[in-house]
Amino acid sequence: MNLDLRTMMVMIAVLSFLFSVLLAVASLHARGIRGLRHWALASLFISLGAGIAYTQTAPGAHWPVITGAVLLGAGAALQLLGIQAFKAQPDYRCLVLLSIVGPVAGISIWFTLIDPNVQLRATFNSVIFAGVNFACARALLIPIKSYERTAHWLTGFSFAILALVYSLRAAAIYFAPADQYGLLNPIPINPVMFFTASVTQLFLTFGFVLMVNYRMASELENLATTDALTGAWNRRSLDQECQRLLLSSARRQEVLSVMMLDVDHFKSINDAHGHQAGDEVLRQLINTAKTEIRSDDYLARYGGEEFCLLLPNTSEQDAHNLAERLRLLHEGHPAQWREKAIASTISIGIASSDHIGLNFSLLLQAADMALYRAKLTGRNRVVAFSHIPPENLEV
Repeated sequence: MNLDLRTMMVMIAVLSFLFSVLLAVASLHARGIRGLRHWALASLFISLGAGIAYTQTAPGAHWPVITGAVLLGAGAALQLLGIQAFKAQPDYRCLVLLSIVGPVAGISIWFTLIDPNVQLRATFNSVIFAGVNFACARALLIPIKSYERTAHWLTGFSFAILALVYSLRAAAIYFAPADQYGLLNPIPINPVMFFTASVTQLFLTFGFVLMVNYRMASELENLATTDALTGAWNRRSLDQECQRLLLSSARRQEVLSVMMLDVDHFKSINDAHGHQAGDEVLRQLINTAKTEIRSDDYLARYGGEEFCLLLPNTSEQDAHNLAERLRLLHEGHPAQWREKAIASTISIGIASSDHIGLNFSLLLQAADMALYRAKLTGRNRVVAFSHIPPENLEV
């Protein structure tokens, strides 16, 4: 491959520096996304390492060799740390940096200053870099949501290619004739290595930026559809989801039940303990409910201390049984706020499509009437719309 090695070194250095600036700017606008600063620093170190490698032809220039290798090792370690931070994995920063940068520094110092051997130095360092890139690839090439898969797998396969090239480089250098290897010698593995590094560095950064973009889009969608306090769906997403569930229930000829939940005497809780304590009561209610409902049930904050639960393929009796469990669990697990136990109860109203029909407005109205009946008859109870005497129904 007739490629100028020095030109490719400069290209790697310049590309990595530009990527570092790009990622640093992105981190300012995506402060909630972890890992961006790691990757910005990684690109900066790779840029500096490649730039210093450009000066390694001067006789006796030992420290540029060592410094360049250490900076490249730090860049590789920071890429791995960036992936771990992005995935919200435990932070083993010191362990990762020491386990990668330490061996690279030790090998570079030993085979440069103590027992000079360019061939072994390049071989062992290539093995380390192959291992780091393989770890990065393994962290990204995992089953994941379809809309995030493209970005993760693009970045992961790029790391896998780099790991393969480093492995081939280690083997080629180790089995090459003694004293024939040099960083800038035009043996086939060198131009292949530099060319691959230049191209994959582009794909790596592009892939990671895509990962960040998908994460930001997901968080924006989450903000638009969920209640910030409790994590339940909001009223807007409830209105959208109910239409899908109604169509699905009609197509499958299944029963759809609706449950309205309300915290009893919620204003008194706020007055006695403060609004933050009231917020904790609501969070406790939602956390309890999430442990009992199915993955395809739909829990939304309807307003204030009132919540709505959509239960596809659920009869009124099954909904009533679930409501009783939720009522007892909430009553038996007071919310903890500033070392105080805040006891509260809930009232629940239920309506089912086998009595009302598949009309969300009518179902919601019926469940609300049942909730009102539960409040009126003493609170801390479950009432089904079909059990309300006709003379007590309010239109």
